[in-house]
Amino acid sequence: MKLTDLEYLKLPKWRRALIKIAQFFISIPKAFLNLFVKIGQFFKKAGLAIGREIKDIVLTFKNGDWKTRISYVIMGFGNITRGQILRGLLFLLFEGVFLFFMFKPTGGLYWLSMLPSLGKEGPGKAYDPVYDTYVTAYHDNSFQILLYGVLTIFFIIAFIFTWRLNVKQNKLAQQILDSGKKLKSGKDDLRSMVDDNFHKTLLALPLTGIVVFTVMPIVFMILVAFTNYDGTHDGYSNALFTWVGLDNFNTMLGIGSGTKVYAATFGEILLWTLVWAFFATFTNYFLGMLVAMMINKKGIQFKKFWRTVLVMTIAIPQFISLLYVSKMFAQNGMVNQFLQSIGVLKGLDYIHFLDEATPARISVILINIWIGIPYLMLIATGILMNIPQDLYESAKIDGASGWKQYTKITLPYMLFITGPYLLTSFIGNMNNFNVIYLLTGGGPTNSAASTAAGSAGYTDLLITWLFKITTGAESQYYFASVIGILVFMIVAAISLIVYNLMPSVKNEEDFQ
Repeated sequence: MKLTDLEYLKLPKWRRALIKIAQFFISIPKAFLNLFVKIGQFFKKAGLAIGREIKDIVLTFKNGDWKTRISYVIMGFGNITRGQILRGLLFLLFEGVFLFFMFKPTGGLYWLSMLPSLGKEGPGKAYDPVYDTYVTAYHDNSFQILLYGVLTIFFIIAFIFTWRLNVKQNKLAQQILDSGKKLKSGKDDLRSMVDDNFHKTLLALPLTGIVVFTVMPIVFMILVAFTNYDGTHDGYSNALFTWVGLDNFNTMLGIGSGTKVYAATFGEILLWTLVWAFFATFTNYFLGMLVAMMINKKGIQFKKFWRTVLVMTIAIPQFISLLYVSKMFAQNGMVNQFLQSIGVLKGLDYIHFLDEATPARISVILINIWIGIPYLMLIATGILMNIPQDLYESAKIDGASGWKQYTKITLPYMLFITGPYLLTSFIGNMNNFNVIYLLTGGGPTNSAASTAAGSAGYTDLLITWLFKITTGAESQYYFASVIGILVFMIVAAISLIVYNLMPSVKNEEDFQ
């Protein structure tokens, strides 16, 4: 039964809190449904856009003059014959480079032809008459085939985009001339690049860099998940690697017959990763806010000194501070020795701060608080100073206690402003490699997961487990790629759902 606003306000606080929690969990399936609806709408719009483009290409060829039609085969021909020499030469040059790359002996067509097999002949032994012995002869390189195959596909996509732009330019040029107007010259194009279209000129190089150094490696990494690329199949020096389809995903998720150790390990590490991210985010958030409120409180002396002391933990590199802290809490470290000296251990040799599962997990969360509070203190300080003091004065006049002022003024304001930061902080903590690896190295070792790749430990996050898989003796890159894809899917789902439920997104105008 849906309550009215008045009925809701009459409920006790604990019931209102439960209703809000229930509404949040009820909204999650709806958010997933909306996500899939939006994905479907995206593909629908993409399909309609492609259909419109194909229709326009056909009509342009049908209604175009002979210069435009020849430009379908010789890019830039129409621009050159119409006097736009610079523009036409650039189109022609790009087509020449593309054809040269595609049709040279070890060019694009070669890499595309090898892509389905990832190589036909691996390393073998060949007789060397000079040294009268058999030496290793290297042939196909699976890694290179996959890399250059991806590069070729991206080059083909770039060519299709440029060819379509060439058709549009010819259609536009023909329409301008038919209307009796004058076309832009090469000087006009150059002037436009540094004036009207200067933003495109500036963005061209960064966009190219993003595609080459970000998008392409991501696509390459995704494709690795569908191969058996590892230390024993490196693609060149010992054996070729091949496509294995969804076998790696089936193994990781425990689908089908066979061992379930990978699925169990993945599930356990994923659960700990989410628990770690939750506590690492919200303990730092609320304690950092508390420290900022204490320092900003009227009457506190030496405010700059306290802020400087806290910021020192940021100034010191984590590589130094975390390794030092890990030695302090070791079995023979400073902390255990101090506890022994004051008689706290009472017959125990030492406390297993980092050597047993539960104490190690608690320890890394507590140590992370020491690292994270200064960041939140600085962020909260700036936001707290911008909260109108009139709100607090009015609340005091109405008899509101300090806790009431915090829950009704400070906390809502902070959550509204820092909502996106909380989300990014949660995602960042899911991939927080430094704290875990430098403190415990992922340990102590989880014996139940010892048969899985990387010998996962109790404090391992998905990111540290991924690192162990790629740097171990077996170097199972394909499993690391699978984990990377699954982490992306989980992070993307959490980000999209939580972001669309945040008040700072839904009610953006409330605090304006």
